[in-house]
Amino acid sequence: MPSRYRDWLAQGLRDLKAARSMLNEGFYEWAAFQAHQAAEKGLKALLRFHHREYRGHRLVAMLEELRQQIEIAEALFEAARELDLHYAGLRHPNHFTEGYPAQYYDRKIAQRCVECAERIVEFVQQSLGE
Repeated sequence: MPSRYRDWLAQGLRDLKAARSMLNEGFYEWAAFQAHQAAEKGLKALLRFHHREYRGHRLVAMLEELRQQIEIAEALFEAARELDLHYAGLRHPNHFTEGYPAQYYDRKIAQRCVECAERIVEFVQQSLGE
């Protein structure tokens, strides 16, 4: 059975493009979510390339799994921790004591998330030789 890692990477790149688009359009909570999705799919592509699979959404856990195969810089763990903070809560109002997700996100937060995703996806591409 093929690993389909290229399909995962292709979708991760598309998610990164969507994150940038959401950032530019002012949908900051969605930019942060898409950034996480881009990093997640990129890391899952790299895991599949190494014949491993991770079921879940924690980027830090995926990097820990990958560290058994390849060297991972601490800066990537920092980027993953940042993105993991934004994964679950930003889609649902009940994550916050009041208000809704869009009220808690601004350009600065979204930009930071997109930059974290860019670092992770770039690492994945370099690791895959793409």
